[in-house]
Amino acid sequence: MINIRDIKKALGWEYQVTKPEFSLDKEIYSQFKHFRLPLILLQLIMIIGTVGYMIIDDFPILDAIYQTGITFTTVGFGEINEISQAGRLFTITLIIFGFLIFTLSITALIQVLVKGKFLDLYKERDMLYKIARLRNHFVIFNHNEYSIQLADQFKQNHIPFVIVDPREDMEQIAHKYNYPYFIKEETYTEKAFLKAHLSSAKGVISLSKNIADSITIIASVRLYEKELGRNNPYLIICNAESQKDIERLKKLGANKVVAPPELMAKRVSAMAIRPDMENVLEEFLYKKDTPIDMEEIFVDDNSWFIDQEIKDAHLRDKLKVSIIGITEANGNFLQTPRSSTKVTKGCKLLVVGNQEGIAKAKQLVNDTIRPDYIEMMNKKDKIYV
Repeated sequence: MINIRDIKKALGWEYQVTKPEFSLDKEIYSQFKHFRLPLILLQLIMIIGTVGYMIIDDFPILDAIYQTGITFTTVGFGEINEISQAGRLFTITLIIFGFLIFTLSITALIQVLVKGKFLDLYKERDMLYKIARLRNHFVIFNHNEYSIQLADQFKQNHIPFVIVDPREDMEQIAHKYNYPYFIKEETYTEKAFLKAHLSSAKGVISLSKNIADSITIIASVRLYEKELGRNNPYLIICNAESQKDIERLKKLGANKVVAPPELMAKRVSAMAIRPDMENVLEEFLYKKDTPIDMEEIFVDDNSWFIDQEIKDAHLRDKLKVSIIGITEANGNFLQTPRSSTKVTKGCKLLVVGNQEGIAKAKQLVNDTIRPDYIEMMNKKDKIYV
């Protein structure tokens, strides 16, 4: 039997719309409470008009309803049946009341659209539906000079993000700095988490200059994480002004903490000492769509690669990825290790290559079973020798 749903799916006609976790329907419907009185008066005048025509001129019920409708709306169709003098006086009364109800309705509409929050709520509702479609995005708390620069970098690298800030002019700010997704809400509240669709996010970034705000956000996000029962903890990144604040934020649950003054000092120092190397970093590591990337790969405890030599994985031959450093479990760093260096338990590999190659290297290194291609590569090496 042919399934209509399967046909729609094959033709691309069927798609799933993800609903926001926070609904504004109740607030939107409440904006129409000003129409309650005009609607009640409309129903009342229709009942009075219908009964009046039936009593005064003995109209059938359908004719009475029709005559009341065209009279009340003043469409000018005239009399469908002959109306008496009393009926005409009644008709004039209906026209006057119809005009008054029409005026009252227009006043209520203006009040909703101009003085009310209907348009703002409708815009926010549309934004919430757009945010609900995001996956593995970052929620950036607080707008400032840091968020402006970070947003530009995220947009260049196609990383989805949502800006959350409570200030009233957030919509104007979002348009000025071209934030694709934004929420006007207090940063540490559950309402902000729901509106930003934090449940499907990869992590959060707190860019507040007040450490108390960052502490509150970290505590709130970690608590929300437990309530959701997430298997993968959120990646929490914060900024701080001093080393003491960095240590405090890390103890409270931040994964990464950056200090802008210290970061700028290191960058300027690198430019002064090794200007050519800084140019290389600008060209390859910080540039949009760079062909070269650098990343650390943590070696799992069950990896086949433990106690094996670096050359055994054939990362350079197979994936064009090179290991340029190893951080051992005790914190000792081995720079440019030899191909015969053995990989130890709990270490991290600093690798260089393209993004696709590094992603495949992560999977290969942390497989529990030794890949089949390695034996073939070893045989080729023996034949070559």
